[in-house]
Amino acid sequence: MCKKVVIFLSTLLVACGSINPALAKEYPTKPIEILCTFTPGSSMDLMARIVADIAKKYLGQPIVVINKPGASGAIAAADIVTSNPDGYKLLTATSVFISIVLQTQKIPFDPSDLTPIVNFMEYKLGMAVKSSSPWKTLGELLDYGSKNPDKLRWCHPGRGTTLQINTLLIFKKAGVQTIEVPYKGSPEMISALLGGHVDASAIAYGAAKEQVKAGNVRYLTFYSDRRYSDPSGVPCAAELGFPEAAKLPTLVGLYAHKHTPEEIKKILFNAFKKTYEDPEFKKGFEKFGEEPRFEGPEFLNEAIKKSEEIGTPILKELGLYGGK
Repeated sequence: MCKKVVIFLSTLLVACGSINPALAKEYPTKPIEILCTFTPGSSMDLMARIVADIAKKYLGQPIVVINKPGASGAIAAADIVTSNPDGYKLLTATSVFISIVLQTQKIPFDPSDLTPIVNFMEYKLGMAVKSSSPWKTLGELLDYGSKNPDKLRWCHPGRGTTLQINTLLIFKKAGVQTIEVPYKGSPEMISALLGGHVDASAIAYGAAKEQVKAGNVRYLTFYSDRRYSDPSGVPCAAELGFPEAAKLPTLVGLYAHKHTPEEIKKILFNAFKKTYEDPEFKKGFEKFGEEPRFEGPEFLNEAIKKSEEIGTPILKELGLYGGK
């Protein structure tokens, strides 16, 4: 009898997780929401809006971007996990969100309930200062911090983000004691930097590009193993003696509930692939400065696994690991 019950329940679960092929062909029949884990004006928000504007012509429905910042993205992720897995609610997230960021928190959901759909870009992450500041190089900033313990104030967009982690690794190696200030998103961080409330900001280039071009903000380094052509002339962390701050490339894309039917995932992937190949998408990315990079779910799952292998020991080293 028990065996029959188990078989029945298993069949029921499979049925609940499936969808009629005819219904999948009709998808989508209403607007799709993209929950952005950071505030308006952040690089992730800009990416989401470019995608939403272009992908609607390939999906045949409006795509609405809803900003839901907080807890480094965990609030928006919880919304996805507790929503109906029907493909009408997607999440902007990084490849390190599941593998690293969520390990620093106690969360009311299972991170494995999120699954990648597609990747659109790779962040250019680095440390920036106000152009009028006295520090022209990373070495000068670290020298100031070394001579003035607990005086150097810097900001980042949340606990467990690669911006926080890479910056802490640099300060730890340099023996610098600082004051770190978390913000909900890049616009708030830019305002704090320009207003003199912080001395430096660990920030994605896309959100700061206009201020860089206007001559108000200067990057001292990027957390990478290579230099970028935009902006040019900025040294990478690896060449400055901090290769540990270049080990976690941060890919950014769209995620869904893992129980979203495969037919719908395929529809979304194909539409987003066409979006990425659209000339207007290329133009949009050129304007805001991040690195366009298209990848599928298989690649992203492997990237998540690899970043966890690298990131977990770093979290423990920095005292940020919160367990699973």
